[in-house]
Formats: sequence, C-alpha cells, structure tokens
Amino acid sequence: MIAVESLYKQFGELKVLKGIDLNVEQGKVVVVIGPSGSGKTTLLRCLNILETPTSGKVQIEDLSLDFSSKVAAKKIATFRRQTGMVFQSYNLFPHMTALQNVMEGPITVKKEAKAQVNERAKRLLSKVGLGDKVNFYPFQLSGGQQQRVGIARALAMEPKVMLFDEPTSALDPELVGEVLRVMKELAQEGMTMVVVTHEMKFAREVADEVIFMDDGMIVERGTPKEIFEAPKAERTKQFLQLISSGV
Repeated sequence: MIAVESLYKQFGELKVLKGIDLNVEQGKVVVVIGPSGSGKTTLLRCLNILETPTSGKVQIEDLSLDFSSKVAAKKIATFRRQTGMVFQSYNLFPHMTALQNVMEGPITVKKEAKAQVNERAKRLLSKVGLGDKVNFYPFQLSGGQQQRVGIARALAMEPKVMLFDEPTSALDPELVGEVLRVMKELAQEGMTMVVVTHEMKFAREVADEVIFMDDGMIVERGTPKEIFEAPKAERTKQFLQLISSGV
C-alpha cells in the first residue's frame, strides 16, 4: 500500500530524514512516536509531498515518485490526492460553515458536482458526530469539533491513506477523547493510517505497528506489545521511561 525507500530530507545543511525505509500494508494503522525534532512530522509531510524529499522513493499503491530527479508538479498533484492529511492546527476556512469546509476540496480540486459532494459532506459530518453542526462556523465550534470537521474534510477527498500529525496536541484534555474515538472508528473500518502522536494509550490500543524515530531515523519498530513492553533499543527504553515518568 505505502512503500518508502531510502528517503532523505535536508533543509539546507540540516539533515532531518536520514534514509527512511517503511512499508504499510493496506488497512493497517502505523503509529509513529519519538521525541520532538526526530523527523516524525517531516516524514508525514514527505508522504503526501507537502515537503519535497531530497532523495528517495515514495509509493502509494501503483503510483510511485522517484526523487533522484525532478518530479513534475502534475504528477505530485495526482499522487497527493491519494492522501488525506489532518494537522495539529485545524486550518478551517473561518468564513465557511462546517459543511462548506468539507465540500470545498472535492468541488475545487476534483471538480465534482455540488449536489453529490453536498450529500457526501453531510454524511461525513454525521459520521464524525457533527450532523447537527453542518451550518456552524469554526468560531462556533470547540477545538475538538473543529478537528473532527478537519477529519471529515480530509475524508471527503476519498483518500486511500489518512495521515494524522499530532491531531490532538492542540486540544484541551477533555476534548482529546472525541477525536481519538473517530480515529478508532476509522481504523476499525479498515482505513490505512499513519499517525504521529504522543497519545501512547491510543498507540497501544489501535496501532498494528509502532515505529520509534529519533534523529531522523527509525530506531525500532514492532507491535505495540513489543515496543511498549519489551523494547530492544536502549534509546527506545529511555524515551518510554521519560514518557511514563511525565518528564
């Protein structure tokens, strides 16, 4: 489903990703954990080419991009449509209702018929528990509700893969659960997902595979049980001890 080979990313002299190899099977949930600055978000942004890799290959199903040479913008745009991205900040259009925010992408990017998109958008807002908020503007919604609109907006593009970058980090603690609940439902429905998160409970419960990153590299990977109960790498052990002690 997703195949990443020898992925490197530099910003000037700063090497952020240092040869990432990653495979994600269809319908699986991969959770990426690690300290701040380890390259987790950059990896996600390279998966949907919001950041252009310095070198390496990225493939989703039968579409592959090789960054050993310049890749055409049209090819990148086609590739990006296979992914839905949910960010830390909600990035909703403030002048649009929840319904309009969800409809915007399919209409402007995919040129779909408005009536068809309208029905899908309403269905998706109901799916994330906001069927009664379709005509609310972002300022009328809580942070958790805005993030759920963001998830519905990403799903409206009918992606093959969902990418989540710390989707609960900007939320008050009491609002985290409602977003994680929607993500759990997506996982149960078989959506392929790559999730960067600091929510270790979510990683334990939902992930098929947990990846620990540090210093731009994948240090260790395994099932939640393997990573959280019997990590092999010393760096993984140190990180999990810090997390568990609340440091």
